[in-house]
Amino acid sequence: MSTIEESIGIDEASEGMVLACDLRDAGGAVLLPAGATLGAASLASLRRRGIERLQVVGALDSADAALDAAALQAERERQCARLQHLFRRCLNGAAGNAGGASALLLERLLAYRASA
Repeated sequence: MSTIEESIGIDEASEGMVLACDLRDAGGAVLLPAGATLGAASLASLRRRGIERLQVVGALDSADAALDAAALQAERERQCARLQHLFRRCLNGAAGNAGGASALLLERLLAYRASA
């Protein structure tokens, strides 16, 4: 998957942009993690903290967007397989009466992952 990273000024940033890397303050503390979507409140907070530049994920062309969608689908499938692995004992009866609740939780988690 190819992504384009752009360094932009805080005044060029807008809601909905995604950070390409962790955003740290002068002391090295993480203010926002990589992949965070910027909102109005986070932008206002960053301005108050004196942040001047951000690394954001840039626009992708249509070929890259198709690759991005395929990578997103592969990541969703990986996450679902991981959830099924984590719940394997609960679903195989090792959890006693909790199996029904665990199965419901797994079902809800998988539905959430599929819709995200």
